[in-house]
Amino acid sequence: MPESKCGAAEKVKPAASPAAEKPADIAGNISYHAQYSPHFSPLAFGPEEAFYATAESVRDHLIERWNDTYLHFHKTDPKQTYYLSMEYLQGRALTNAVGNLGITGAYAEAVKKFGYELEALAGKEKDAALGNGGLGRLASCFLDSMATLNLPAWGYGLRYRYGLFKQHIAKEGQEEYAEDWLDKFSPWEIPRHDVVFLVRFFGHVEILPDGSRKWVGGEVLKALAYDVPIPGYKTKNAISLRLWEAKATAEDFNLFQFNDGQYESAAQLHARAQQICAVLYPGDATEEGKLLRLKQQFFLCSASLQDMIARFKERKPDRVSGKWSEFPTKVAVQMNDTHPTLAIPELMRLLMDEEGLGWDEAWDITYRTVSYTNHTVLPEALEKWSQIVMRKLLPRHMEIIEEIDKRFREMVISKHKEMEGKIDSMKVLDSSNPQKPVVRMANLCVVSSHTVNGVAELHSNILKQELFADYVSIWPNKFQNKTNGITPRRWLKFCNPELSEIVTKWLKTDQWTSNLDLLTGLRKFADDEKLHAEWSAAKLACKKRLAKHVLDVTGVTIDPTSLFDIQIKRIHEYKRQLLNILGAVYRYKKLKEMSAEEKQKVTPRTVMLGGKAFATYTNAKRIVKLVNDVGAVVNNDPEVNKYLKVVFIPNYNVSVAEVLIPGSELSQHISTAGMEASGTSNMKFSLNGCVIIGTLDGANVEIREEVGEDNFFLFGAKADQVAGLRKDRENGLFKPDPRFEEAKQLIRSGAFGSYDYEPLLDSLEGNSGFGRGDYFLVGYDFPGYIDAQDRVDAAYKDKKKWIKMSILNTAGSGKFSSDRTIDQYAKEIWDIKPSPVA
Repeated sequence: MPESKCGAAEKVKPAASPAAEKPADIAGNISYHAQYSPHFSPLAFGPEEAFYATAESVRDHLIERWNDTYLHFHKTDPKQTYYLSMEYLQGRALTNAVGNLGITGAYAEAVKKFGYELEALAGKEKDAALGNGGLGRLASCFLDSMATLNLPAWGYGLRYRYGLFKQHIAKEGQEEYAEDWLDKFSPWEIPRHDVVFLVRFFGHVEILPDGSRKWVGGEVLKALAYDVPIPGYKTKNAISLRLWEAKATAEDFNLFQFNDGQYESAAQLHARAQQICAVLYPGDATEEGKLLRLKQQFFLCSASLQDMIARFKERKPDRVSGKWSEFPTKVAVQMNDTHPTLAIPELMRLLMDEEGLGWDEAWDITYRTVSYTNHTVLPEALEKWSQIVMRKLLPRHMEIIEEIDKRFREMVISKHKEMEGKIDSMKVLDSSNPQKPVVRMANLCVVSSHTVNGVAELHSNILKQELFADYVSIWPNKFQNKTNGITPRRWLKFCNPELSEIVTKWLKTDQWTSNLDLLTGLRKFADDEKLHAEWSAAKLACKKRLAKHVLDVTGVTIDPTSLFDIQIKRIHEYKRQLLNILGAVYRYKKLKEMSAEEKQKVTPRTVMLGGKAFATYTNAKRIVKLVNDVGAVVNNDPEVNKYLKVVFIPNYNVSVAEVLIPGSELSQHISTAGMEASGTSNMKFSLNGCVIIGTLDGANVEIREEVGEDNFFLFGAKADQVAGLRKDRENGLFKPDPRFEEAKQLIRSGAFGSYDYEPLLDSLEGNSGFGRGDYFLVGYDFPGYIDAQDRVDAAYKDKKKWIKMSILNTAGSGKFSSDRTIDQYAKEIWDIKPSPVA
């Protein structure tokens, strides 16, 4: 056991040394924070206390770079990008921070003076619960790359108190609990009590004597900024993720009511303020839920835009309304999906109502400032907000949206007469159902942004040829592709040190961490037996670490010599975890039918799935339940559990991914073609030498091109076939493969328990109808999937071939660096340039 604070910690003399680089000085600075930035009682210095003191010591380094970067941007006044996102899935910050700062070794040595290992202390950090899936992780990778490329940029988000939810797997299936990441505090965030803006909701619009309009009344809350430093890799730049918290003022607390015993009424506005940043994606089945989600989105947009305008004025105090034409030359706003769409009418309102500009000037500024990234073609994710709800919550913004829509329609009629018949599908306001008129947020983004981009080549082509095809006729140069990327620092160098060291050794440089294209140099060693031996050893070490994690969190023992087959992502029917588990059910059935001699020839496999199902998404939760029920039977069946294990990894997050991805050998990216915009976990797996089994969907298309067709297990319908196959199904032309029927029948037989899976299986049945007709083509792709898995089994038996495939996956991952993606955004959309701190 580590010594108490009276022991090891007291031997290290406390000394404030914010820029310390030598282990002894760092240890002194950690000791200083333990004593003079205390959060715990004086005699406590266990692993948790040591983590917080260490994190605050690292934060000293970050603050120094942060302040230097802020002052540098203030003096040089470059054009800056402001990235608006409802999600940031950051993961733990300690390992990433010391790695990017280049002080990992020094900190590892320093904490040993207290009797601790740096890795153990890093494990005490809780993941920041600011995101859920790929959208949020992408935003975090982008911030890392912005800082690394020395770009003048900021991220803006909300400071969610309870996150999405913490997932627990019980007998009944998934259970949701509030995240506890802020139960104590986050050592990385710094409240900026001087950065506060007022955000209004409800109220009404007044017309002033001069004809101008003013939004007044309603309820007004404060947005308080919390800044989180984002350090670049091997650079002096550190940028900010600015998170907003909603607060009410002391004046909003009714002391008279409280003393009269009306406690809830007295603090009503305080309670409503707390609701805004309580939960990521609150349920929106009720009108109250819809209002809260819209409040969240507007709160992010309004506070962030007010901040941008304040900083625009701050950098050059002589900037007055006459200089507003400069705004787009200094400010670029990127909307990450449709959630921040209200930035468009809010910027218009601020420019017109607060700064006194006319419509035409405000529109020109807004159009040249704002750009939009589309992340989905799924209808339910292309937000449509009730006009009634919008008018109630944001009356002035509804007026502005109506005017944008009116002017857009007039422009089409006057300048593009041939498109007049398409106006109904293109306009922003849809009143085709008079009972439920809506604002189409994606349409508002396209009409109002200077650039619209998709996030993979296939996805961007679908946007241009299908979803936004009519707009392309009007603005052919507005649409671009920016294939997503991941940061190679977190997703190889820091999370997989074993493989990272081998890559550096064979390339004879570690420059690949900031120039990922250098990985192609591994190709010439792909048949080298020495590399194969080292690569296999590194993979086995990662698999053993993963096996320990699985045992710790599930109690299931898995064999590190079996094929580790992993699918981790948000649970959704289009991502087809159901196809995966049906494949595992079929594999189990075949194993049960085999003789002992036949089983000896089988490739042992451990199938792992992880991900959260949204709390109200019933079929997704049924899939989670099915995976766990199948696992409970298979893993305890002595006839087959040497050859197959099925494990659900609970509470999937970034830290869990950092263990699973390095330990993976096969990863499933099996969405219905044309439905996954990009995917980024596929890039992380491939970078770590994992072979992908997948459809031609999202970034899979480009990954397969880069790593080589022979190093990717392909199956399934192509995107341009999907609509026809659904039509065939509706016409009764689908003939299910017998293997598909066998798998479903085994579940129906009760082999995996008495839970009623009929509604889930019903979704795969019939030819059409809501919740039926197999919309995601699980049945059509099932035989090709099983055949591809047979090819996997055969390939894995040839260890030399498999290791070569693994090496070539890493070697082909250079394109998928977020550094490349962000460099393209900077040059082709934002028009910003690097601004390194000297």
